[in-house]
Amino acid sequence: MDMPRKKNTAAAQAAARGPLPEVPSELLDHLVKGPMTPSEVQDLFLSFQKAVIERTMAAEMNLHLGYRPGEVKPEGQQNERNGASGKTVLTEHGTVRVAIPRDRDGSFEPILIPKHERRFTGFDDKIVAMYARGMSVREIQGFIADTYGTQVSPDFISSVTDEVMAETIAWQSRPLEALYPVVFFDALRVKIRTDGVVTNKAVYLALGVQADGQRDVLGLWVEHTEGAKFWLKVRGGFGISDTGISGTRADRHNRRDDFHEEAET
Repeated sequence: MDMPRKKNTAAAQAAARGPLPEVPSELLDHLVKGPMTPSEVQDLFLSFQKAVIERTMAAEMNLHLGYRPGEVKPEGQQNERNGASGKTVLTEHGTVRVAIPRDRDGSFEPILIPKHERRFTGFDDKIVAMYARGMSVREIQGFIADTYGTQVSPDFISSVTDEVMAETIAWQSRPLEALYPVVFFDALRVKIRTDGVVTNKAVYLALGVQADGQRDVLGLWVEHTEGAKFWLKVRGGFGISDTGISGTRADRHNRRDDFHEEAET
């Protein structure tokens, strides 16, 4: 059964994200005095992002200490604010220097930008997207230098892609549900670069639907061509019958692992 495809348009992505927070018109009047160049708009984005990051980090510190600046410390609270340290952060709009608040005993663990982290939300996704499109590490370095005006090392890029690979391995090893009443099969033709050569390959997808309607991706495989013979191997690897997937989790988990090993060879 073919899985229905949905167009991944910009409008569809915006609808899925939901409404954005409204910016007060008074603030916009203060920030935008007239026509602006693209460079000025970019600088405004960075300034606004810096202000929001620093305000959010300050709110995290308030929660950590249990009181705001100028308020009386809670009884028994010995810890207190201890200034701030600067950190250069890579964002979707470029590099920005932000002030990270510190506490006296060093127990503050920021959530928005964790310790030792220098990449803000969205930046890793761009690196992974370029890597997935077949760009080399050197090409990614050049793109980041041209777009964000900053230099990153090959180790930096590898650390991002390695994190994704670790998540992928964990996803492949996860246990499946005991029953999937409905299973969709589909294959997409995509261009994949291997050793510098771009070729068309088939990406097989198995999607299971649980009894409550929740969807679960059962597996993804890359082959040179699409054919019924491979789909029969998929059905056997997951223990799929005409009435859906059934059996114990351990049994199907073992069958799936055996099938992954066979498909990779």
